[in-house]
Amino acid sequence: MNDSDSVNDGAVSGSIEPASAPAAALPGVAGLSGVATAGAAEPIDTVVFDFGNVLVHWDFTRAFSDLDPAEVQAFLDSFDFAAFNHLQDAGRPLEDGIAAVAAETPRWAPFIRHYADHYPATLTGLVDGAQALVEELKDAGYRVYGLSNWWKELFHYAEQAIPALALMDGIVVSGYVGLAKPDRAIYDLLCQRFDITPARAVFTDDRLDNCAGARTSGLHALPFTSTPALRQDLAALGVNVACEESPSR
Repeated sequence: MNDSDSVNDGAVSGSIEPASAPAAALPGVAGLSGVATAGAAEPIDTVVFDFGNVLVHWDFTRAFSDLDPAEVQAFLDSFDFAAFNHLQDAGRPLEDGIAAVAAETPRWAPFIRHYADHYPATLTGLVDGAQALVEELKDAGYRVYGLSNWWKELFHYAEQAIPALALMDGIVVSGYVGLAKPDRAIYDLLCQRFDITPARAVFTDDRLDNCAGARTSGLHALPFTSTPALRQDLAALGVNVACEESPSR
C-alpha cells in the first residue's frame, strides 16, 4: 500500500448485493451508466474505486463450497448474512460477531467461523480490465484512491488478491475506521483525509446505494457494471481514458 496509515484507519469491501433498482431510477442519474453526457462542471482530477466486484470478483457463498449443500441452503435461507456482513464491515470485531450469532442462532455460528477461515475462496479472480484502467489513470496523472467495505480481519486477503491497491495514492477500508458505505461519513472522511475536492472526484461502486451515498458527499458517482462501461462513463465526465466502441453494460 502507498499509505499504510489509511489502511490502519481504513474502510471495508464485501457487502451483499441486494436486488437493485435501475441506475436511472436514482436522483441525478441519467441512463443505465448513471452519468449524464455533458461532463463535469469542474475538471475531474481524482478517481475512487470500490474493490469487491469492481476490482476483484467476490462471491461469499464460495466459502461454503466444501459443506453439505442442504445445510448451506438452510443457512442462506434463514440467516441474514447481508445485515451481519454490514456490521462486520463497519468494524465490529469478528469474535464479537460470532458471539452475537451464537447467542441468537447458535446453529449458524460455526458457519461464520467457516466463512472467515475459508475467505480466500470468495475472491474468484480479478475483474477484466480493472488493473489496466488503474494503471492508465495513474499514468495520465490522475489521483487514484480506494474506498471499500471490508472486514478488518480479512482485508489482508484483498491486499494479496488485488495488485491495483499498491498503485493507489491511498485507501480507506471500513473495518478500520468503524464506518461503512453508504453512510455519508465515510465519504467525508475519505475526502478530508486525502484533501479530495468532491466536485473534482468520481467514485465507482457496483452497488447503487453506495453510489447514492457518495453523491450526498458531493462526489460524482458511477454505478459499475463492467470496465468498458466505466471507461465510457469516465470519458463522459471528461476523464482522459481510452474507450471501446461498444462496452457491455
